[in-house]
Amino acid sequence: MNKAIRLTLLLLCLTLYYGPLQAQNKYTISGYVSDGGTGEKLINANVYEPADYRGSATNLYGFYSLTLPAGTYQIIYSYVGFKSQVKTIELNADIQLNVALEYDSAIEEVTVLGGAVNNKLKDSQMSKEILSVSTIKRLPAFMGEADIMKTLQLMPGVQSGSEGSSGLYVRGGGPDQNLILLDGVPVYNANHLFGFFSVFNTDAVKNVSLYKGGFPARFGGRLSSVIDVRMKEGNEKKIHGGAQLGLISSRFFIEGPIKKDKTAFHLSARRTYIDLLARPFMSTEETTGYFFYDINAKLNHKFSDRSRLYLSVYTGRDKAYNEYDDEWEANSSSYNDYMYWGNLTTALRWNYMFSNKLFMNATVTYSDYNFNVDSHYKENDQTDSNAFIYEYSSGIMDWSAKVEFDWYPTPGHELKFGANYTYHTFKPGVETTKETDSTADDIIKTFGGNNTYASEMNMYIEDNFSLSPLLKANLGIHTSAFYVENTWYHSIEPRASIRYLITDDITLKAAYSKMQQYLHLLSNSTIGLPTDLWLPATKRIKPQVSDQYALGAVYDGIKNVELSAETFYKTMDKLIEYKEGVSFFGSSVGWEDMVETGRGEAYGLELMLRKEVGKTTGWLGYTWSKTSRQFDKLNFGNWFPARYDRRHDASIVISHKFNDRIDIGATWVYGTGNAITLPTHEIRLLPAAEHDRVWYESNIPYFEHRNNYRMPDYHRLDFGINFHKQKKRGMRTWNISVYNVYNRQNPFFLYAGHNDEGNKVLKQITLFPILPSVSYTYKF
Repeated sequence: MNKAIRLTLLLLCLTLYYGPLQAQNKYTISGYVSDGGTGEKLINANVYEPADYRGSATNLYGFYSLTLPAGTYQIIYSYVGFKSQVKTIELNADIQLNVALEYDSAIEEVTVLGGAVNNKLKDSQMSKEILSVSTIKRLPAFMGEADIMKTLQLMPGVQSGSEGSSGLYVRGGGPDQNLILLDGVPVYNANHLFGFFSVFNTDAVKNVSLYKGGFPARFGGRLSSVIDVRMKEGNEKKIHGGAQLGLISSRFFIEGPIKKDKTAFHLSARRTYIDLLARPFMSTEETTGYFFYDINAKLNHKFSDRSRLYLSVYTGRDKAYNEYDDEWEANSSSYNDYMYWGNLTTALRWNYMFSNKLFMNATVTYSDYNFNVDSHYKENDQTDSNAFIYEYSSGIMDWSAKVEFDWYPTPGHELKFGANYTYHTFKPGVETTKETDSTADDIIKTFGGNNTYASEMNMYIEDNFSLSPLLKANLGIHTSAFYVENTWYHSIEPRASIRYLITDDITLKAAYSKMQQYLHLLSNSTIGLPTDLWLPATKRIKPQVSDQYALGAVYDGIKNVELSAETFYKTMDKLIEYKEGVSFFGSSVGWEDMVETGRGEAYGLELMLRKEVGKTTGWLGYTWSKTSRQFDKLNFGNWFPARYDRRHDASIVISHKFNDRIDIGATWVYGTGNAITLPTHEIRLLPAAEHDRVWYESNIPYFEHRNNYRMPDYHRLDFGINFHKQKKRGMRTWNISVYNVYNRQNPFFLYAGHNDEGNKVLKQITLFPILPSVSYTYKF
């Protein structure tokens, strides 16, 4: 056991031992904080006693617990965007108090001590960002679709893969190193339309949290980030709904009580109709199309103030197809090509409050991601018939059960602990071909690996506590084990985050996280294609591991404005990449023979200026970073820039509310060009004999090293405006957005071509020019 683990365990033991000694003659106020208009529980709402600033924040389910000495107190309940409430309490016994906050339309006048949404100054947690759905919807929308993942790309330390992509590259990590949770269930492919949209319908989303480092012990299984998306629970007071009509998609939602203040539901869905719009322009013999859809549903039931049950479901699917059918006289031919992929996630959750200080969440989940390709060809004539069928399928399926506890033993201590078990089924990609001929037997060939089954277990304990008014820490241990192919892997991962308050306006933070990941994503693309394969660690391929260190500071001395700076250093090991020239299609060998194992490192500086309260909100973000990779059998064993390495990344995000009828949003982004591999010159091979010159002379490209070239820098301006109008039965909103306002010709990829004089030149493909879009929304 190394020194970091021993120190973390020692500090945890000391805090757990010391805390109960201070608990005499104290009483506890506990309960739930909710939205008074809908009954939705509020996450991270502030509950505090202002005289000595002793307080707490609600957990993911709106529960809080605050222990104080006997006496009379004024307790303030607050949340950004809602009117604060002050409760005068005579505390001489334990009290259960549920509080409903009312929405404040005059949000520019709301003042919340430290900020209820993102309390960086007071919180021991670092490298965390919280996004509200209202912020996301105010920003310009690509093709009319407000998108969570694209908004997260605007945060310092987070980069996009390529033009239009919703993939995330966090602090030098790959897309497989992001733990994306929807109501606590992992989502393995969060992309629609080959990465241009994400699977998260903003109508169904309640809250989004991003962790880039300083990971609390309750999270594990990934190296680079945690994206925790929580769905709406449903309106407990009245029926509420809405619909949106856009250029390429439409969506609707409805929610309300089944039994008022006891049982509520939420249902939302969306679908694109690119295929329907294009169909009138196609021939009668051939049809080509693409569409995706999402459905989110959630049901919650309140048994009592102590007990509540939730059921949440998400299903979504993409489908691209090409169908051809032709007949002439006695002959006919047809072919059908389909590519479809999608997710199904389900969570059944039970919350129970054992006491004013102990809260439990027990969950069972199911997740299934699959990708399929089907290609069928058939031809008939008067004398013969033949057919060819090609099928490819891959995916990953999980069953999981976990139990988690939030315990508030004494003032200044918030203890979390729990355990989780997951049973994985990996389908690493199977290809099947079938040839049928009327004169011969069927010929069937199958390539690819068999299903692999694995068990993953983890336990954690973490304590968020105050050592003094100036010093606060979050210390924890995450332990995990993974069983696959009669092989055990295990890990002990210490986590530590410390905050020291220098003045009322300035705080310093430091964090360390060790992470282990038992899953790999085998990818040969940069835009999150569904052909990427999820694979487990095996006897031959070890788990990925990382160590991340971070230092930061927060300044909160300007009213409603927060300035933060963080620097990080991260090492990664046991990363995988395809061998040179290898692809996942058409290979008869197992995937383990197709990859190399290597390591990586990343470091950088992140700056952020953010304003969350007022008519004008937004942030300015800047990242300087470097990330590189090293594989013994790639690039001659030398280090090379990772393909998502960018030296500079900047964003400006602004939204302004003029009045209740008009608000605008604008974003500007800049990034160093992505690293790609291009030949620096060519080697000419001459024939052995002069008379063979015409037929055998050829050129071979020479590559200096992997990712040796930079694409041109990327920058783009987006603008959007919303026009709202209160109608008799609801609210109407027109949204007009313009993507790439000044029509920047950003490169999607580069290739070698020829100019008009026949000379070789480097050419680029630009994906999106200036793109206006309009959408209509009605909510009731």
